[in-house]
Amino acid sequence: MAATKHAQAIKQDSKTYLATALLQLLATKDLSELTVTQVVKRAGVSRMAFYRNFTTLADVLTAYFAPVIAARFDDIRQHVPVDQKQAAVGRFFTDYATTLELAVTRGFEPVIQQLFNENLARLYDDLLVTTPLTAVQKKYWAQFMSAGVYQIWRNWLLNGQVEPLSMIHKLLATFQTATLQALTAEVENQ
Repeated sequence: MAATKHAQAIKQDSKTYLATALLQLLATKDLSELTVTQVVKRAGVSRMAFYRNFTTLADVLTAYFAPVIAARFDDIRQHVPVDQKQAAVGRFFTDYATTLELAVTRGFEPVIQQLFNENLARLYDDLLVTTPLTAVQKKYWAQFMSAGVYQIWRNWLLNGQVEPLSMIHKLLATFQTATLQALTAEVENQ
């Protein structure tokens, strides 16, 4: 049993070292310019340790950011008053401004966008439980909203966060409510 725990600890350490090394390298180079060799050398682990845990460098980023982003979305998904939810969304947006800028400039934005969309889809799944929408409508509405929310968030952050966050919240709520009402009306009129 001790060997298993020890092996698991070593595996987790390797993942941590690889993620740390990759993020350090991304401070000065684009993801497309980096190699596994550079990352394992920086991390002080073997190529075997890399390939035991990951297939690509993007997988390292996904493993690193997935629990962090999921935890922030869990804060938002809690059944709390709207003002607390909006505060959690605001913290999420501002906390990830630097990460998003780095992701855009260093070529790993698809990783962040995918994780954002997956987590937002789970959030919308909770929201849509009591609606009369069909499974197809729920699926595509969630995808539509996820893409739109991500682009609004992205543009707001990258363009200097000029508008107050409360305005962004109101805009997103308006889009969400209007599109959901339109789909609900369509279902009721059939």
